[in-house]
Amino acid sequence: MEDHWTVGHVAGLAGVSVRTLHHYDEIGLVRPSARTSAGYRAYSAADVERLREVLAYRRLGFGLREVAELAGDPSTDAVAHLRRLRGLLLERRDRADAMVAAIDRELEARAKGLKVTPEEQLEVLGARLYDAIGGAYTATRRTDPRIAAQIWDALGDAGTVLNVGAGTGSYEPADRDVTAAEPSAVMRAQRPAGSAPCVAAAAENLPFEDQSFDAAMAVSTVHHWGDPMAGLREMRRVARRVVVLTFDTDEPGWQDRFWLTRDYLPEFAGVLAEFPSLAGMAGAIGARAEPVPIPWDCADGLFEAYWRRPGAYLEDHVRRAMSVWTKVGPRAERRAVRSLGEDLGSGRWAERNGDFAGLDAADLGLRLLVA
Repeated sequence: MEDHWTVGHVAGLAGVSVRTLHHYDEIGLVRPSARTSAGYRAYSAADVERLREVLAYRRLGFGLREVAELAGDPSTDAVAHLRRLRGLLLERRDRADAMVAAIDRELEARAKGLKVTPEEQLEVLGARLYDAIGGAYTATRRTDPRIAAQIWDALGDAGTVLNVGAGTGSYEPADRDVTAAEPSAVMRAQRPAGSAPCVAAAAENLPFEDQSFDAAMAVSTVHHWGDPMAGLREMRRVARRVVVLTFDTDEPGWQDRFWLTRDYLPEFAGVLAEFPSLAGMAGAIGARAEPVPIPWDCADGLFEAYWRRPGAYLEDHVRRAMSVWTKVGPRAERRAVRSLGEDLGSGRWAERNGDFAGLDAADLGLRLLVA
């Protein structure tokens, strides 16, 4: 059969058993779309592509239910899957490299006859290991205390909080009763032990009764939602207070606020072309808008975080923590990185952006909606 492959051939190529492929077919995970003239299952190129995604996620440790959610995500195409897999593999590589370095240090100490206490062994494979990962993977999204203080102040006296589009749990207040909602199995799998309970749910369809929470919060996530306005209305429905960290595209020439989008990545404007206006979002939930200045040493690796540290944008692992680069595509990314590198090397960037040097924080369009 032209452009189709038998189950036995695919099993051999993928390094799995025919029984495994039959099981995937039975549970609806990967169903071959054709049959041979003899009645055997046959896989199309699209079937093989889906199988590749399923097997890759399985080998990264995800369960079958999570794999089904990931592979079946209608908003994610083959390129997005590959970029997601690449990011997960890079993070795993960084973790492995850090662990190898920790083991090498201990081997060296033992070779010198130095005593390694149990506390030191556990510290090397625990806190120190994650410190090492953090140094190598500086763009991993973390809570910046100054931005957090503004968000938590906006929550007021709310005792119960729903974090919508919660991701890995940044900005969840430790002194409140928090419930998280996150549709991505990749993100849920990366939430640290001891974090708030997390349900698999999208903002547009929250599985909670009206006014179930004192407050609902959403941090740097609205631009990922399929229907931002519907998600905001859902937050308003389930909570008495709503706090949303988002971005302002209402101001004329807004893309020129940040030198990166002004001089190197004009495609950024296209990324947010369909994004609702700040006024529209505020109106949907009856909110006021507050500017959120970004500190020069912002700990959260969001897109604008390195406005006074431009060299960070040349680092692949920094950019991988920012969804903007995936959305503009590799050609725009390569051009922007190349141009920025040239300007940093020639001194042109410093000439253009000397005003930033003395600032401790900058208003680059982040806004906190509080309703």
